[in-house]
Amino acid sequence: MRYDFDSVTDRSGTYSYKWDIPQGELPMWVADMDFRTAPEITEALVKRAQHGVFGYSTLPPEWSAAYRRWWRERHGIDYDDKMFIFATGVIPIISSCVRKLTTPAENVVIMTPVYNIFYNCIRNNGRNVLECPLDYKDGEYSVDMERLGAALADPQTTLLLLCDPQNPAGKLWDRETLAKIGELAYDNGVTVISDEIHCDLTDPGASYVPFASASEKCFDNCVVCVAPTKAFNLAGIQTAAAVVPNRRLRHKVWRALNTDECAEPNSFAVTAAVAAFEKGGEWLDQLREYIYGSKQIVGGFLRENIPEIRLVESQATYLLWLDCAGLGMPIHELWKLIRRETGLFLSDGSIYGGGNTHLRMNIACPRSMLRDGLDRLARAAQTVREMNR
Repeated sequence: MRYDFDSVTDRSGTYSYKWDIPQGELPMWVADMDFRTAPEITEALVKRAQHGVFGYSTLPPEWSAAYRRWWRERHGIDYDDKMFIFATGVIPIISSCVRKLTTPAENVVIMTPVYNIFYNCIRNNGRNVLECPLDYKDGEYSVDMERLGAALADPQTTLLLLCDPQNPAGKLWDRETLAKIGELAYDNGVTVISDEIHCDLTDPGASYVPFASASEKCFDNCVVCVAPTKAFNLAGIQTAAAVVPNRRLRHKVWRALNTDECAEPNSFAVTAAVAAFEKGGEWLDQLREYIYGSKQIVGGFLRENIPEIRLVESQATYLLWLDCAGLGMPIHELWKLIRRETGLFLSDGSIYGGGNTHLRMNIACPRSMLRDGLDRLARAAQTVREMNR
């Protein structure tokens, strides 16, 4: 079966957070897709809805089995069924773990630039953000292990939030890098929370390395956050899982999620996840090909029309990290100008920490919308050029 990613779906009137914008604007910012989910998932949800009774739900064995089989067959790690804990989302997992695994005023390390909500998870709970900037050279990010080691060795540091694949730049961390991160954390008594929600959105031929698979120390000292929501565009269903191999740590996470009342599935959470992992593989593979093709369109367009903007090379996600240093304008001013002059709504890179010359663009949309966005970006760049004359 060939799936349709070119048709435009009107999302107005659906209470869409992404599309709750003035008429004429084009949102390419927040990370949800403008594609309909896999029809196999829709079919399963319609069948569940037609039942007509939406009482309290339990977690059947099929739920953890679907996760386990997917990670074993797709990603080469065989978690035990008992390691999976249901949660209503990855951010609830992270926030609950920050509260349970740390105490107020302790340090939580993040490697910036990184998903901006990590800051909220830390600061909203009275913990200190300890930024460990990634090295950025020749358009590529890497981890300065000496700098990270010093941050983890601080006796006030108790937690590390890792993003794998990395958001916003789409970097896939290799096994050696993950093993070294895991070793530094383990040896310093720092627990690792690995946010792997984008892991299924790799380029064709590329694959991510689960943090827990990198070494025994990684396996024994991590809380892994996974979900079908990014890959299958199901964020509004609110379904995710924490995978915790270590028994004692797993008990703490289980208690945290239950105490915070975010461990109970809604009527569609199990159905959506099981359908995605059991029936969505072919759809996902075609989606990955489509997004990869869109990346090539963006790269070619920028080289030909906006050489001042550099597309940072990525191997995963549908989020592109655009280095706009060549336009010579402070990034927040550029972000405002683009939206004001063209209606193109991107993400200001400065909110991710260390992205002071970057914008983030979400390209998970039909190609007609993508080309519209690129044309708007080109018009904004021309405006900047004229201003600089």
